[in-house]
Amino acid sequence: MRSSLTGVKGILFDLDGTLLDHRAAAGTAIAAWLDERSPGHPRLPEVATLWAGLEEPYLAMWRAGRCSVEEQRRLRLDALCRELAVPVPDDLDTAYADFAARYRRNWTPYPDVREAVARLGGYALGVLTNGAQRMQEDKVRAIGLGGLVGPVLTGEVLNGCFKPAPACYTAAAGVLGLAPHEVLLVGDDVDNDVTGPAVTGMRSVWLDRLGVTPPPAGFPRITSLSELAHLVGG
Repeated sequence: MRSSLTGVKGILFDLDGTLLDHRAAAGTAIAAWLDERSPGHPRLPEVATLWAGLEEPYLAMWRAGRCSVEEQRRLRLDALCRELAVPVPDDLDTAYADFAARYRRNWTPYPDVREAVARLGGYALGVLTNGAQRMQEDKVRAIGLGGLVGPVLTGEVLNGCFKPAPACYTAAAGVLGLAPHEVLLVGDDVDNDVTGPAVTGMRSVWLDRLGVTPPPAGFPRITSLSELAHLVGG
């Protein structure tokens, strides 16, 4: 059964949406960014949703090598401004840096994170994320997990392989010194963190913080990281 966690020796965590409340931080930051430039904008209540919707298409372009990480940021901000009919900044890099500074100030872990990690002594730990390496490392430190969750692994250090490419999971397990079947991936994205690892033999648990949707058949689901230690027998 895919739900059996016997023999797990290492645990990989997704980062955004699993350890760090990325959606809240980004939503708060982009709303403040827009309100400063266009006070009382009629679409202010929906800007967080608009920004979130633009994220994956442009990040996918970067992961595919079609643009730099800086260029995808410019493109995303340009697209948002055009959608909202507000002037596109002359210097998109500076404008994005303003958003990014606000975003960083709002980085916070979910309340269940630190205790859950502390209960996993004896497992090899790591973070497997599709974000940019430097920023993801900064996030881990900012939320107080530096040195506690093992290496931060992105496509930038895994030979250009991002989730859900099978080679990404195999390489990440290798960094932990383990075979894929000895590793458990915990995350909130069904494709990247749950069904994606299965083709390599890696086990997975879906972290469904809203607890409203049945998990894919054969995969365990938790609604809080506080359930993880019990699930793996810790």
